[in-house]
Amino acid sequence: MNSKSKNSALYVTNAAVIAALYVVLTWISSLFGMSSGVIQFRLSEVLVILPYFTSAAIPGLSVGCLIANILFGTGPWDVVLGTAATVIGAFGTYFLRKWKWLSPVTPILANTFIIPLVLFLDPPTLEWAYETLQGLGLNIHPIFFMAATVFIGEFVMCGVGGMLLLFAIEKRGLVLDRFSKKKVKEPEKPVELPEE
Repeated sequence: MNSKSKNSALYVTNAAVIAALYVVLTWISSLFGMSSGVIQFRLSEVLVILPYFTSAAIPGLSVGCLIANILFGTGPWDVVLGTAATVIGAFGTYFLRKWKWLSPVTPILANTFIIPLVLFLDPPTLEWAYETLQGLGLNIHPIFFMAATVFIGEFVMCGVGGMLLLFAIEKRGLVLDRFSKKKVKEPEKPVELPEE
């Protein structure tokens, strides 16, 4: 196997592992009713920080989100538009990787602007939003309410959770992309205690 084949195989393997992780974490979120709907805290959204480390995360997140939305989403609009939001967010993270603190911004913004449209097109979700707004005594359009709730979920999962994952990966010195030009420190060697 030549070097190019090894690189391609590693790239596809990395993307496949990321896709599988995205689906499993979305499934866990769905067990708690938090993977779709007006209020969503998808554990899988912490993974949108991975394009900071490797471009293999872009297809991995895209395919993972597509599969997760087919299995656990709110319908066909979620499959199309929800996946598009993840693709935009993944590319944004990749292109903003020079500025670490901006890495989660595009996934947060893409989801905040796109997912409320998905929810608005889902009649049961829209009905729930209207009822919730009436119960709270708020006189605002449901799409703004949905944008606010999606933003909160994305800020927590991408902004806080994603950045915690980024710092954990950096601290451990994990190498996610062996072929990148980015220098990642090697893990520290354990301290050996003198024998007595």
